[in-house]
Formats: sequence, C-alpha cells, structure tokens
Amino acid sequence: MKPMLATELNPALTPVAFLLGTWRGEGEGQYPSIKPFRYREEIRFSHNGKPFLIYTQWTEAIDTGQPMHGEAGYLRLVGDRRVEFMIAQPIGYAEISIGRVDGRRIDVECASVGRTPTAKPVTSISRSLWMDGETLRYELKMGMEGAPPAPHLTASFRRVD
Repeated sequence: MKPMLATELNPALTPVAFLLGTWRGEGEGQYPSIKPFRYREEIRFSHNGKPFLIYTQWTEAIDTGQPMHGEAGYLRLVGDRRVEFMIAQPIGYAEISIGRVDGRRIDVECASVGRTPTAKPVTSISRSLWMDGETLRYELKMGMEGAPPAPHLTASFRRVD
C-alpha cells in the first residue's frame, strides 16, 4: 500500500478545521442503570484531502490503563453548515447523526441507530463538541429502548500535536 502524502485541506472542511489534530483528556460517565465512572480519552480528527474528516476515538480506565471503548467514523459537511457524523462502535451498533456547525460548536442528533442482534438496545444518541478557549469539550446523551435520552458522557481535551 502506498503511504499517504500530506494533502491540502479540502475547502469544504474549513468550518470544522478547528477539530483537526490529536486531542487527549479525561471524562466522566453516568447513566441511570450504571455506576458513575471516570476515564482517559484520545480523539483524533484527520483528513485525506477529501471533503470529510476521519474520526477515531479510544478510552482507557484511569486507574488501570485498561482499554474501555473505541469508535471510528467520518464527519461530512453537506452544505449550509450542515453535518453528517457516521460512527461505528465495536459493541454492536452504528449511529448516523445529523446536525449543524455554529462557529466552533457542532451539535448532532442521531437520525438512526443500526444494531447487531447482541447489541445493547441503544435507540438515540446526541453529541455536542465545542471549543472553550483552547480546550475541546463534548457532551453525549444516550437513550435506550423505552427510556428518553439521558446524560451519559462529558469530557474535555487539550490538543497534543
């Protein structure tokens, strides 16, 4: 396979260019059916010259360093500051979310969740990512079958590259 060469940022990505890079930080999780927890996280947004960002994410336990979660996907701008965020998770589901970019903030809501037969019954996800000075922050809400969306994750990050 050929190595990827540095490429120019596609002009369509200018509104989300603030996300580019590797970000590390810590977060907290909660949900009505689980015990609250803390984690360390790395998020990476990159590009290959096409009109989408490539997204990868992983978390680990703060106390043990053991892997906890990971996901990967793409963030596309589809005109008039509208975005589509497609994310696959190894726990058996994929989300397709739509939303908007407003300055240095992105808000998306799940339009559909695809689940394998053994996945948890997640039915809705909403994500907000925003810059607070030089800090990237996010909030994630999740709904499961029969329950409305509830706060699940919050985290803050510093760029490391």
